[in-house]
Amino acid sequence: MDRLCSFYGGFPLGYLSWGRYPKVQQQTAFFPGGGDSLTSLAQSQPRQNFLPRGLGRSYGDSCLNADNFLLLSSRMNHILALDPEQGILRCECGVSFHELMELLVPLGFFLPVVPGTQFITVGGAIANDIHGKNHHVAGSFGNFVQAFELVRSDGSRRNCSRSENADWFRATIGGLGLTGFITWAQIQLIRIKSPFIEKQSVRFEKLDDFYTLSEQTGEPYTVAWIDCLKKGPQLGRGHFYSGHHSDKPAPAVSAKSKINVPVVLPPGVLNSFAMRAFNFAYYRKIPKTAVRHSEPYRNFFFPLDSIENWNRIYGPAGFLQYQLVVPNSPDGRSVIREILELTSKAGAGTFLAVLKVFGDRPSEGLLSFPRPGLTLALDFPMNEKILALLQRCDDLVFSVGGALYPAKDARMSPQAFSKSFPKLNEFTRYIDPRFSSSFWRRVRGTP
Repeated sequence: MDRLCSFYGGFPLGYLSWGRYPKVQQQTAFFPGGGDSLTSLAQSQPRQNFLPRGLGRSYGDSCLNADNFLLLSSRMNHILALDPEQGILRCECGVSFHELMELLVPLGFFLPVVPGTQFITVGGAIANDIHGKNHHVAGSFGNFVQAFELVRSDGSRRNCSRSENADWFRATIGGLGLTGFITWAQIQLIRIKSPFIEKQSVRFEKLDDFYTLSEQTGEPYTVAWIDCLKKGPQLGRGHFYSGHHSDKPAPAVSAKSKINVPVVLPPGVLNSFAMRAFNFAYYRKIPKTAVRHSEPYRNFFFPLDSIENWNRIYGPAGFLQYQLVVPNSPDGRSVIREILELTSKAGAGTFLAVLKVFGDRPSEGLLSFPRPGLTLALDFPMNEKILALLQRCDDLVFSVGGALYPAKDARMSPQAFSKSFPKLNEFTRYIDPRFSSSFWRRVRGTP
């Protein structure tokens, strides 16, 4: 049922991405979910375009719409139905993963794919076809989406699934919010017996050890932290984490207190010396022998959520996250090594460097990022030196047919975007003519 739509015409409000770069101004609107309301808004603002926005956890400008409208989904946060027999959930697009797991975990259910934060919406998860620590066995989030409703700016409404409007279904999964506004979605859940994860942590001494551990593990959840400042024989050393949902009764644990970064830190605080000191201490946090223990699922899946506003540590200029995927082949592994070498030589390392394996289950979206291979994500403070470094990394990634992740990007070129997504031309047929984003205009070279 439609709710009252309230929008602030002509009043510019600044919204940031999680990377806090670029900084833009845009107008905003609360969207109630009805096709008539969106049509009325579009007609009243003939010179503006629109972009759905959830909680703004995209790192770059895919969640920004400079000088135009954002359609905020925060009021659309209702659970519509839950089938406990089949484990099927139907909810509105603005429900966050945090809200869902507060409901689902006590009932013995879990979301089939979760990223590194719980503060994203269902609509955002579909629009970016998110992936998680279990991609090598489960695939991406879109593989578990059964259906959704898509509202267009002309007021038309489409129920989309693999059997109904299947072409719109494929275009919208990973479609960056450009095909229309998702009002509700139906998702297949997985069953769990405990809110705890049986976790194993292993310290490894060089990059090749990561590949060995990845091949040997039988766990559904895996990820590695990389010390990207090391050189020589220790290049690519790090921690390998793996785990599975526990089937034991949950032990009693005290709530973990949160840390807050109350202000944006001054430039230069996150310097090379600080990062080297952090990486040195963090690497030795785990002993040489494997460590096994149970921990709450939030600690395992969302460790950075315990630090509120952690994106402020990079200073007023913000930061860039660079996430790539390359084939899991000798050439792809060589690219991973070369990028880590470039990063180390430039002294541009970070304490947030994540490496994991993507599995063979095909992503269903025309613009879905996950594909079989190796994916590396690196965070860098924003500056001109980093932009030059990442251009060199682009050349390496595309030399082996790799790709970059739009949800994390704030600087890829139109050429890089085209190389990353071979189905781009097919996708453009499904874009709502009144929908756009700062990211889309940048990578398409349009004003």
